[in-house]
Amino acid sequence: QVQLVESGGGLAQTGGSLRLSCAASGRTIRANTMGWFRQAPGKEREFVAAIRGNSDVTYYADSVKGRFTISRDNAKGTVYLQMNSLKPEDTAVYYCALSSLSAYSLTYYYRPDGYPYWGQGTQVTVSS
Repeated sequence: QVQLVESGGGLAQTGGSLRLSCAASGRTIRANTMGWFRQAPGKEREFVAAIRGNSDVTYYADSVKGRFTISRDNAKGTVYLQMNSLKPEDTAVYYCALSSLSAYSLTYYYRPDGYPYWGQGTQVTVSS
């Protein structure tokens, strides 16, 4: 049974920084794409960033490119999201997710339906 546990959320001021962590247990994550998504009240869950397994190629939503950095430590089974230059519109619940190894998941890394495993989410609030 795979478990993903996020931590590191909280309150930050505009322009501030937060670092989210997602610890995976129950299986190795080395080969899997790991993603971060977020969901603000009344909005759909949206893609934030992803990092491929084995190659560590990264992808970012345009809205966070240049401000957020995704990374992973396979030995610790952990993926991180460093968030800098935070804006009020970054306020949301942030979820980490573990993809399957299917071709669909590899191609559509930005789609929530490519990720069968999800954490419980951590709240990030950015005050103006």
